[in-house]
Amino acid sequence: MRTATTIEASGGESWSGHTDFVVEAEKLGLDICWVAEAWGSDAPSALGYYAARTDRLLLGSGVMQLGTRTPAAVAQTAVTLSNLSGGRFLLGLGASGPQVIEGLHGVPFARPLRRMRETVEIVKRVLDGGRLSYSGAEFTIPLPGSEAVPMRLSMRAEHDVPVYLASLSPAMLRLTGEVADGWLGTSFVPEGAADAYFAHLDEGLDRSGRTRADLDVCQGAEVAFAPDADALGHMIARRKKELAFSLGGMGSASTNFYNNAYSRQGWADVAAEVRERWQAGDRDGAVGLVTDEMVLGTTLIGTEDMVSERLRVWHDAGVTTVRLYPAGETLGDRLDTLARAIELVREVDANPQSSRSG
Repeated sequence: MRTATTIEASGGESWSGHTDFVVEAEKLGLDICWVAEAWGSDAPSALGYYAARTDRLLLGSGVMQLGTRTPAAVAQTAVTLSNLSGGRFLLGLGASGPQVIEGLHGVPFARPLRRMRETVEIVKRVLDGGRLSYSGAEFTIPLPGSEAVPMRLSMRAEHDVPVYLASLSPAMLRLTGEVADGWLGTSFVPEGAADAYFAHLDEGLDRSGRTRADLDVCQGAEVAFAPDADALGHMIARRKKELAFSLGGMGSASTNFYNNAYSRQGWADVAAEVRERWQAGDRDGAVGLVTDEMVLGTTLIGTEDMVSERLRVWHDAGVTTVRLYPAGETLGDRLDTLARAIELVREVDANPQSSRSG
């Protein structure tokens, strides 16, 4: 498995702190750094800066959101970052959710599946270097009724640009398998992934005549090492609050892809009740419903042996890139956690059938 992490600038840590983390993570041997934009900073600006500060690290948009840029602008950004970094750029796209797309950007969230398909098709046409002429249900280029003629970018892509899609719903997972080079997943429970995720990915792969070997399965989770049972209990309690927010507060009152994903993996009743209580304003009650099992099933939290064993389960489930969110109060703490996790991933790759605990 390759190793990755995600940087998200949301006003907490300084820019210099983020940059120091990325630079030092490259020295530790990290393979990929994804940069999120969510409702904080934009991804491309930070990626351009990190490209100038690193030499080997792959850099990806994790993710650029549909609706915030035209498909041609997405392609321009991808070409620029790929050429600028010497071919180290990965284009990650995601539909986001109605709260961000409609509440922040003021554009409709409707028909994300169709918009994603057409966006990827247009981006790939631009990357191929030809004149862009496209007629779809969502986008028509050039604009109908105008005097414009098809154009091509004045700058060519000097390297291949792999396309990753962030997807959770069955339909978007099928599209990911059909058109993408990689899947950026979350809310991942390896024990339930075959039905919840991989069946849909494989259906899409089959449509395009490909196999699982043609898709980078990139899954993310918080990683934290607990020295004792008390510390582990505190880690689980903190993560319960974050998980309750994902289940109850993400998306809108009617659309929450995280809640749906947990529901498909065996926690439908709990997920529904957490959402109901969160939406009613009972945040403590929502947090109290989240179980230890839900936290440990979707994170890499525990003793070193526990984390090693979970990484082996991820490996066996089909994860090819593990995206690590290292815990720690300081930059040094986070880097120490990341270094330990990278070493455990290497051990699992070297000895996939063995267990550190015997």
